[in-house]
Parts: sequence; C-alpha cells; structure tokens
Amino acid sequence: MTATDLFDSPSPAAPLAERLRPKHIDEVIGQSHLLGAGRPLRLAFQSGKLHSMILWGPPGVGKTTLARLMAQAFDAEFMPLSAVLSGVKDIREAIAQAQQVLQQRGRHTILFVDEVHRFNKSQQDAFLPFVEQGLVTFIGATTENPSFEVNNALLSRAQVYVLHALSAEELAQLFDRARQVALADLRFDDEAKERIIGYADGDARRLLNALEQLQTAAQTAGINEIDSAFLDNALAQNLRRFDKGGEAFYDQISALHKSVRGSHPDAALYWLVRMLDGGADPRYLARRIVRMAWEDIGLADPRAIQLTQDAAQTYERLGSPEGELALAQAVLYMACAPKSNAGYVAYNAARAFVSQDGSREVPLHLRNAPTKLMKQLDYGKDYRYAHDEADGYAAGENYFPDGMPPVSFYEPTERGLEAKIAEKLARLRELDTAAKNKK
Repeated sequence: MTATDLFDSPSPAAPLAERLRPKHIDEVIGQSHLLGAGRPLRLAFQSGKLHSMILWGPPGVGKTTLARLMAQAFDAEFMPLSAVLSGVKDIREAIAQAQQVLQQRGRHTILFVDEVHRFNKSQQDAFLPFVEQGLVTFIGATTENPSFEVNNALLSRAQVYVLHALSAEELAQLFDRARQVALADLRFDDEAKERIIGYADGDARRLLNALEQLQTAAQTAGINEIDSAFLDNALAQNLRRFDKGGEAFYDQISALHKSVRGSHPDAALYWLVRMLDGGADPRYLARRIVRMAWEDIGLADPRAIQLTQDAAQTYERLGSPEGELALAQAVLYMACAPKSNAGYVAYNAARAFVSQDGSREVPLHLRNAPTKLMKQLDYGKDYRYAHDEADGYAAGENYFPDGMPPVSFYEPTERGLEAKIAEKLARLRELDTAAKNKK
C-alpha cells in the first residue's frame, strides 16, 4: 500500500449516535418541558442573547447536543472540555483560545464543560473572571445535583435547567428515526422493540449504541429479522435479567420493599441481589433503602434510619462491589427490625389537615417577645417553661392555635421503641386530663 492509498482510504463511519445528532432544536426528542413553545430553553434560543447555564440530567438525554445547538444558533465557537480529563492548565489554554478567536475572527465562545461536578473548587473558580467579563459563555453539564457539586459563586452566575430521562414513547420515536436513517434493512418484532427500549432505560445514547451493536451482530449472522431470542445472544446479560421494558424493575423494587416490610430477611436479600446482578444502580437502591427505614420502621427502631444512611455513605466511599455489602446488611437489619408506619401515617394526616385548614394565628403565649413592644402586646405572656414544671411537663398546656378542633395525628404502635413512646404519651395525656379537671 502506498502513502497515497493510505491517505485515500475511506474514513470510518461515524457512530449512529453522532449521525442522528439533531441539527436543530425542533429535531430534539424529549425535554418538551424545556423546549416546547414558550418553555425556558426554547425562549433562550429565541432571545438572541446567550447566558451561562448548567444542564443537569442523567446520561444520554441531550446535554451535549443542546450545548452544540446553542453554539450553532448564536454562531458561537463551541469549545468542549471534559472535567474528567482536564485541569486548570487546560482551562487556561481554553481561555487563551477564546481570546484568540474573538480577536482574529470576532466570534464569541461557548465553553462547554462536561461532567463539571468533577472539577474541584479551584478549577471551578478559574472560570469566574472570564464568565463575568463576558469573554466566554459557560455551559456546564452534570449528572449530579449542582446544589451540592457546583460552587455557589459559579452556580449564582448560571441558570440551571433540569433535563429528564426520555420516556418509553420518546425512545420509540428515536428508535423509528434510527431505523429510517440507518437500519432500514432490519426488521424488529414488537417484543424485541419493547425490550430494547426498556434496556435503554431513558438513555438515548444507550438505545442507539444497542441498535448499532445489533446491526453488526445481524450482519455477522447473515439475518435481517431481530427477535427476543436474538437479543438474548447479541446484547448484555442485563437485558435478559433486568428487563425494564417488561416492568421487572418496578416489580423487583416492589418485591424488595414488601419483603422488608414483611420481615423476611432472606427474600429481601434475594431481591436486592437480583437487582444488583441485573444492573440496577446501587445508588438508586440506597435511596430506596433509606426511604424504607423512614416509612416502614420509623420510631419503632430509629437505629435503622441511621444504619441505612451509613450504608448509603459507605457505598459512596467504596463503590461496587465492596459497598454493596453495606446495602445488603442494611436490608437484613430492616427486615429483622420491628415495624411501624405510624410516623408516615401521621405526617400524611397532618399534611392533609393543613392543606384543607385555614391559616390559624400562633397563640400569644407561644410567641417570642424579643422587644419591649412585643411584651406590651402580651407576646409570650403566661408561657409555661416545661423544664420548671413537675416531671418536666407543663400538664394541660395548649400548643395548638386557639379554637382549633382536637386532632391526633400520631398513634404509636405497640412494637419496638414505639411501645415505650406509647406508654409515655398515654401518661402525659393522663396528666393533661388531671390538670384540666382541677380548673
């Protein structure tokens, strides 16, 4: 092969995800809450004025695409940086390049930082002077909550837009578009299409990569019909084991939660491991496990609440697979713990009452009186300081607004620590009754 032959060789085809990248916001699938008529990002495109922003959402929902479209719409230079691979030196070089582009070509620069949450404080601070000067418009993309991961100084200078995972219907639109553009030679039966969409789990990039992988596998096998049997052989195991398209995800979460609630540690552990083995995000499972502790155990064993939070933090520190042991032990503990949903029921009852009730005044005796005027208006008058009362309890005192009907939101169970709480509350009610009878 001569040098000429080498340079004349055709370049490899771009990945399907790149070939299908929208060229205009009207081609974007999903994010209608931001891109629909009159919606925030649509207005941003139509405004004629760039502003810094942070695009927050799960993988494969269009964060990079929207940033590129913004640069195209405003005829700006698009300069991408990856926070995973870049440091302060790279930021400085990008800023120098932005200055050069402005001076030589008169073009403004959009500085797009992918995974911006991975930059530390000093790296994030390096953007600030140039964002404030207007040299660059900053667009950050993150899969993590920017409230916790992005510096307040940078956060205050950027509008946060929350992007959502694509729905099954939106993924179906993308599936059909991909077939029209690049997969017209393949036929998918309805079950195969549904399973591929479920496998994508809201991630457009994952859907397109799966379709590209299937196309290659089909060509190798010399077939053009894709069914479920072919999927099981061509794609990863978690398509077979963890089919979200078949609602297995929600069924298994339900089974895990109900096994914990039903005090069956072996079943709870089985469903946890099934989900981990099938590819469920352990961080999502950790959040659900913490929720179970608050919802189904509550004050019957408050240690469960702390233990589940510790397990979630342990997973964050150790990752997989070591951190999964902490989640497993938290599930076992909760399954064995006494159960109570009394706090959960009480909270919902209080919310329902308040949402339907009027805005009642705080009684004068419960108000603070830091000023002379407030004292003259009887703020805090006749308030009884519980620590100075017998048993540390102001028997018969009223802590509700005047005229409010009697309510009883919290009814502790007779299980675990709540049995003692129930005894204590019953004793305090007796003291209240006795105090009222003396009046």
